[in-house]
Amino acid sequence: MQVVRSYRDVPAPARHGVLTIGNFDGVHLGHQAVISEVKRLAAQVHGPAGVMLFEPHPRAHFQPNVPLFTLTPLPARLELLAGLGLDFAAVLPFDAAMAALPAQAFIADVLAAGFAIRHAVVGYDFNFGKGRTGNGALLTAEGDRLGFGVTVQDAAGDGDAVYSSSRIRGLLRAGDVAQAARLMGRWWRIEGEVIAGAGRGTGMGFPTANMQLPQGVELAHGIYATWVWIDGQRHPAASYLGKRPTFDNNAPVFETFLLAYGGDLYGRRLAVDLVAFLRPDMAFPDAAALAVQMDADCAKALRILQDADVRRP
Repeated sequence: MQVVRSYRDVPAPARHGVLTIGNFDGVHLGHQAVISEVKRLAAQVHGPAGVMLFEPHPRAHFQPNVPLFTLTPLPARLELLAGLGLDFAAVLPFDAAMAALPAQAFIADVLAAGFAIRHAVVGYDFNFGKGRTGNGALLTAEGDRLGFGVTVQDAAGDGDAVYSSSRIRGLLRAGDVAQAARLMGRWWRIEGEVIAGAGRGTGMGFPTANMQLPQGVELAHGIYATWVWIDGQRHPAASYLGKRPTFDNNAPVFETFLLAYGGDLYGRRLAVDLVAFLRPDMAFPDAAALAVQMDADCAKALRILQDADVRRP
């Protein structure tokens, strides 16, 4: 998949095709349905299938001091989009100039002139342009004038479960990683480098891999059954997010105990897939009582993961 960083001098393989526009955070099942439609239409017009997104997220531009809960960092998002068979991704910088671009100018300069699109596919709640004055109706009208088609898709979902990034964030805030996975079509993942921790887990017989959570992540505190990926191999694990109330009750930490792995992980980059929420964070009378509970948590995590190996989300 080719990555295009500007709407000026767009390379030929990214022009005269079908394009969908959005943030695509999470690349959930709703996004996947949109991309399937993009690919279908692209095959009809014999052009490339592409996606357009903005970096940083427009909200980060307008509210730079408010942490943004991003479900999927850009590199992982591009990898997922490439896996869906898109021909190109346009990653346009969202800066002051882009924020000031009126909706009609965005259509004329970016879509019609820059990418010379033949068709656009957008969601029912898609807004764009200065002041978010552009919508599907305006895009359709301008498309008729400029010579490209527009498809405005309705909300997609399964029963009462609408596929939306905001709903997935709400589920993660509540610790419901299983339902979040059903909306995403895969387990929600945290990636990062293993850093030094306090060492208490090692002293208790549970050496953990400590990771710094990405800024803005809002996940319910507690214990999770997780899969950890190391060098392409998947390992069962139990992960903890919380303030360690038994010891210090300070800043939240994210720690993972691999249930069947003995290698040194310091400095390694791990991918942790969250499968199930086991219990909320809590304080214990002492380290011994905590160790007993941790042993039970690990046993429960292993049982869940053995079942989850068959039951994909």
